[in-house]
Amino acid sequence: MTPGKDQTQLWLADLFAAIDGKNVERFLGFLADDARFRFGNIPASQGKQAIGAAVSGFFDSIDACHHEVVGSWTQPDSLICHGQVTYTRRDHSRVTVPFANVLMLRGGLIRDYLIFVDVSPLYA
Repeated sequence: MTPGKDQTQLWLADLFAAIDGKNVERFLGFLADDARFRFGNIPASQGKQAIGAAVSGFFDSIDACHHEVVGSWTQPDSLICHGQVTYTRRDHSRVTVPFANVLMLRGGLIRDYLIFVDVSPLYA
């Protein structure tokens, strides 16, 4: 997948709407069945079932999140984006941190989802 810039922005908006909506099933729809998912320095999860469990666990630890994508780049079969994510903690306080995602694609689905973020301020 190397869509045009407008298509990429729409696709990313849909992806992050699923994440920001804490909609695990919708998020999993973006992934290949054998996808690998790594969030920060947490060991990677493999396959939709394991990824769904990991993502659900994270969503349960926060009240909300909101991603703002600042930039994105596409290459054949890959997409990179970066921006800021604001997490709302269970006590309703907020913390904003930068992120970068590297998405390796196959057949229009994510086969490798790598998130580069420091979430330690979220749990401080």
